[in-house]
Amino acid sequence: MRGLVNMRNNENYYEILGVSQNASPEDIKKAYRQKALQYHPDRNPGDKDAEEKFKKASEAYSVLIDSEKRSVYDRFGEEGLKGEGYSGFSGFDSSAFEDFEDILGRFFNFGFGDFFGSRQRQRRAYPRRGRDLALELEVTLEEAAFGTEKEIKLNRKEMCPQCSGSKMQPGTGKSTCHYCDGRGQIHIRRGFFTIAQTCHRCKGTGEIIDSPCKKCHGTGKVSRKRTLSVKIPAGVDEGHKLRMAGEGEAGEKGAPSGDLYILIRLKKHKFFEREGSDLHCQISITFPQAALGTTVEVPTLEDKQELKIPAGTQTDEIFKIKGRGVKDLERKTKGNLYVRVNIKTPKNLTKKQKEILRQFEELSSDEEDKNILNKVKDILH
Repeated sequence: MRGLVNMRNNENYYEILGVSQNASPEDIKKAYRQKALQYHPDRNPGDKDAEEKFKKASEAYSVLIDSEKRSVYDRFGEEGLKGEGYSGFSGFDSSAFEDFEDILGRFFNFGFGDFFGSRQRQRRAYPRRGRDLALELEVTLEEAAFGTEKEIKLNRKEMCPQCSGSKMQPGTGKSTCHYCDGRGQIHIRRGFFTIAQTCHRCKGTGEIIDSPCKKCHGTGKVSRKRTLSVKIPAGVDEGHKLRMAGEGEAGEKGAPSGDLYILIRLKKHKFFEREGSDLHCQISITFPQAALGTTVEVPTLEDKQELKIPAGTQTDEIFKIKGRGVKDLERKTKGNLYVRVNIKTPKNLTKKQKEILRQFEELSSDEEDKNILNKVKDILH
């Protein structure tokens, strides 16, 4: 059983966090998280009592989470820690708070390392991948259905040939950023805390280029016009995206280039309308053809197909020609062609045509419906 030690104001570290002397490291972390969120000064602006409680909880956590410090504290109390070189709150090792730095630091926008007076960990600036590019490409229905290869032109940022992306004039070098002393970060006091921010002068690199490259003006990249060949797979549709890996802008310092995304736009077709892998079209037939039945020739994207129109067909009836649609890009099967029939009303009738139609009208009103078709056939023939 651990010995009970006293702290100033008759409080000890265990009581401050509200845990027992046998508490596990996980229990201590959990208790500290609750205290830190409850008494953080950003949540209690101007409340000196909350600020003091937060400070005490942080101090208690930094000791109890460290097995060696906790052992000294359990045996000799706070005086024992001072004897081991521990001089109070300002001398804490912020590594004890790494588990909470990401959680609370992002939530409250401050750095624990600066709060406890220790050295702030410098963020490493990694080379950035090149920017992705996107453009639209218009294709015909036939090109989308059967696939094709097209050329595209674009402007993109590429590595500067003069400085090879270093951003420096050849033969020159870099110097330490004096604004942040080469750390890549600057520290700003905000009340009780110190916030670490990326240095705006060196952009976090800790270095300043003495003589920027004249060709790229210190950017490491230049704009180039390029012509690329793009393979359009059979079956692409409106809104489909094609990805060309590595054809975007150049990355920094050897980082990979971005990608190029091509957005497919489909030109409107004069005869066909597309719906997924199916095609739709409309043909016109005469009234006699609809009434008596006929066979018509229907164009498709590949050839011409004969379509049988049964007797008595009505306007807007739809017929299917199987397998004459567009290839499905994923399933590799072909859709169908759907043909809508429109019965064309004749204009500028001759005298004889008008006479035949009047006879048909009389027969339609005098005879039963089942005899009409046969009589129409007799008249027309």
